[in-house]
This record gives sequence, structure tokens and C-alpha cells, in this order.
Amino acid sequence: MKNEELVLQWKGKQAVIPAPLQLVQTAAILLQETPEQDSQRLIQGENLGVMSALLAEYGSKIDLIYADPPFLSGKSYRVRTGHGEDSRRPENWKTAEAFQDQWNDRGDYLNMLYSRLRLMHTLLADSGTLYLHLDWHAAAYARVLLDEIFGPGHLLNEIIWTYHGPSPIRSAFKRKHDTIYVYTKSKEYTFNADAVRVPYQPSTVKTFSSPKAGFGKRPDLERGKVPEDWWYFPVVARLHSERTGYPTQKPEALLERIILASSNPGDLVADFFCGSGTSIAVARRLRRRWLACDGSSVAINTTRRRLLLEPEAGGFSVWVDKAIRNHHTLRPRIEVTTKNLHVEARLSDLDLDALTAFELDWDFDGRLFRSETQSVRGWQQGRIATRLGHSYPEAGNYMVAARAVDAEGQTGLVTERVHVG
Repeated sequence: MKNEELVLQWKGKQAVIPAPLQLVQTAAILLQETPEQDSQRLIQGENLGVMSALLAEYGSKIDLIYADPPFLSGKSYRVRTGHGEDSRRPENWKTAEAFQDQWNDRGDYLNMLYSRLRLMHTLLADSGTLYLHLDWHAAAYARVLLDEIFGPGHLLNEIIWTYHGPSPIRSAFKRKHDTIYVYTKSKEYTFNADAVRVPYQPSTVKTFSSPKAGFGKRPDLERGKVPEDWWYFPVVARLHSERTGYPTQKPEALLERIILASSNPGDLVADFFCGSGTSIAVARRLRRRWLACDGSSVAINTTRRRLLLEPEAGGFSVWVDKAIRNHHTLRPRIEVTTKNLHVEARLSDLDLDALTAFELDWDFDGRLFRSETQSVRGWQQGRIATRLGHSYPEAGNYMVAARAVDAEGQTGLVTERVHVG
């Protein structure tokens, strides 16, 4: 912590540094194996303990952290689990609990945030950057906390993300912006200005098209400009192709600008409140290494599904706090048929309309599920394929394992021994 004159105090202020969680790998997603696959980790667990567990391996090594924590809104958030529903009738939507943003008091919330920001600072590389995303509920408090932890001289930007949308407010101006604080750990940080340039406004182009324009230095109009610190991106509710149903999902364009500006291909990007996985999906597509964490099984399964829908972006591993028991609440059944060295597995005995993913490990070792073949339902899609096949390189006895998941994050795992050849 920096020695600064101005710090935020509240009753019971403390930075909690817990014992590291014991993280165990439960799955390897073998989409297209890449040399960096071990670095791509999706972790289910309480993020304070997860960050503490990562310190030994990743202390001062993360190049970019994007943090989108609860906002101190006092609300309970639910994720949409149905599909094909009328978007104009939310009272008829199928939903499940996503997360709670309810606290005993403001001090309780600030202790949560303070503890996590300090650990993020420790995990951040000396040349790294933190983006903290909040809104009017807590942004002012967070600014003072970040000044305390990073030092006020390390504030790079206060970004305002503006957006449109309906609002019930009639007694004040509509609240339609979020605040994103950008802090660096040192003066040596990544900022790729050319990667995020945008076109000049038509009015600017028109003004400078005149040979008599007398504004001093003439800008490179074809090159474009570095964006200002206020950004307009539509909210995800208006971008149907991206919508996962997760209640606080951020638009990919927003995260793309952040990741392009403050990291390079091969850099390590982390999100410890990953939610629907927007930051990770974008980082993966842009060829960054990544770490993602959330305590909610709904968030983890939403992110996993999202990554499975883009298999060309590479494989990853799934980890879990050892204290979390795998409750397989679904009870699937698979029917396996063999012909020579080819096997087909058909999933049955489940509500097929509710399923979002069907994954198969064709040679399960009883411990680590290796997802070799997947059928995944898109966000606007109907039923998934429930019959998948595989050809073995040689005859023998194998154990086939099938994993089924529904939109509420419930899972089921079933195994079947087969002889091929």
C-alpha cells in the first residue's frame, strides 16, 4: 500500500487475505490443442481464495486485469435460461439465480472490493494495467481505494461508457453510463494507440478538406484518431447475436477496445468476476492467454458454453475449488453402438429442449474428463445434436464418459464401458 495522505476509512475496514484454495483440474477441453493451452484456465471458486492460490504461480505476471464486480446495487440478478421466448414479456421468461449484489452495509461491500483490489495489484505485472468497471453506486469510493493501493499518480484514465435504453426514472436524469477506472502499476505500461484508432467524424473530415482550414497542424484523416475517454457502445440487449441471457453481460466491442489497447498477443489477461465470459471470449479470439474465475456455477457454465461455441480459438482447462462438490443433478443415459473401430453415443432420458451442451470423453480415466467431442446449443438455437461419433485408432476396451449440461448450470456425468474392434 502506498503512503498517501488521503485514504478512505470506514468502520471495520480490513483487507482480508485468505488461505489459498486448493484448486483441482476437472476437465481438459481439447478443441484444438495449442502449446499455451495450460495457461487458459476457467476456475470455479470464490475469487479471493482463487487469487490467493494463484499468487505463487502468477504473482506480478498478469499483463491485464479486467474487473467487473458487483456494483453495490442492492439487487438480486437472474439469468435467462429459456430460448425462443417473447423478449417483450419478461414475466414469462424462464430464469435461474445468477448472483446477489446485496450487502449488510456499505462497509461490508467496501471490504469485499478492497481485499480483491489489493490482491489484483499483487498479481499484476509491473508493466500491467487494471480496468475496474463500476457505476454510480460505488465508483467514487473505488477511485479513492485505487489511489491508496496504486498511488494517485498511476491513474491512466477515467473512462465513461455511455449507452441508451429504457429507464423507469421520472424524478431525475436517466442514469445511462458506467465508469471504468484504468490504473497502471508503473510508468512502463502497454498502450497500443494504433490498434484502437477510430475514424474522424464526417464534420471534422469536411472541415479539414478545405485548403483554407486554419487550425494549425493538419491531422492524418485516413489514419483516424485515438478515442476520447468517453465511449458509446450499445448494451448487449440490443445485440441479439451476442446475448447469452446473463444479466450483466457487457458488449464484446467494449472489451475488444480494452484488450487491444492494453495487451499484446501472447500476453496474459485475467478476469476474476468473469460472469458470462465476455472478456475471456474476446481475449481468446485475439490470441491472448487468459485466466477466468467466478464463484457461480451458472457463470462458469455460461462461459464454458460460450468458449465451446468457438472451437477454432483453442482448448482450455477447467478447475474447481476442491471444497466444492460436483453435484451431478442431471441423470443422463447414453446408448453406445459399435461397428469395427467406430463408436456412436446417443444421449437420452433428459429434457432435450433444456440441454445446452453434450460433451464426450471417449477414453475416460475416471478422474479428468477430457472433452474431445462436443455438441453445443447456440444462444438463439433449438435442440442440440444428441448423437455423436468417434473412430478409435485401435481395438480394445474403453470407457466412454458423457457430460450433459442445461441452461441452469445443472450437470450430469455418465459412463459406459465398450469394446471396439
